[in-house]
Amino acid sequence: MLFLSMLLLGATIGFVGAGGGGVVITLLVVGFGVPIHQALAVALGSMAFTTLSGAVSHYREGEVVPRTGFVIGAGGLVGALIGAVISNHIESGNLSLFTGLMLESSAFLLYLRIYQSSWLEQHIHVRAELLTGRPLYIYGSLTGLVCGILAGAFGIGSAAYIQIALMVVFGVPLLQAIGTTMMIIVPISISGGIGYLLYGQFEPVIFLQTLVALSVGSYFGAKLTHLAPRAVLRFFIVALPAVGGLIMVLFR
Repeated sequence: MLFLSMLLLGATIGFVGAGGGGVVITLLVVGFGVPIHQALAVALGSMAFTTLSGAVSHYREGEVVPRTGFVIGAGGLVGALIGAVISNHIESGNLSLFTGLMLESSAFLLYLRIYQSSWLEQHIHVRAELLTGRPLYIYGSLTGLVCGILAGAFGIGSAAYIQIALMVVFGVPLLQAIGTTMMIIVPISISGGIGYLLYGQFEPVIFLQTLVALSVGSYFGAKLTHLAPRAVLRFFIVALPAVGGLIMVLFR
């Protein structure tokens, strides 16, 4: 039943092109009663594999800023390990609440980026050129550390936060921000997953079922993306984390 549910979820994620780490956590915790810490470990481990292939593809297309991604990713690697340690000292009920709130905040940021892009352009200054030199290493390390801690503690890749930071602080264009975000999430996911593994929270059977089902489902779902109206895709990109977060908050 878990495999079939994840297969369907993977197809949905692939179809709408949305990140599904948070929804995976919600399904595992609320739908199948998996302990929240184990669910976070599974979500992070799955993201490591799914984002790696995406990052490689974007890199080959020239849609990655390697140095920026490396600096932020290095900070994220350290932060995710710290976040995993913090998470394992948080009581399950509170952790579910915090994870749900993180999902809601991600949905809000996605809503602003998708539906209120003109408002964002008016109120938030986007850097016109790439940040380089010493400022890159200082701001990049700090940004990676913070996003890594959030991802490691709450099992979510922080993609919405990273994308906006890349455009606003680091001057990365939108198309390259998407690919660079994937590059950054890879070390964050691996490091966070290792952190949970060290605490004995990694459940290999659940992980394998989730990873295989999501990979297969998203592959076939992505092939149907062109059939959906753009408005439908935009709606579900925001709705998936919003609904997932609401369920986590109400039914934790």
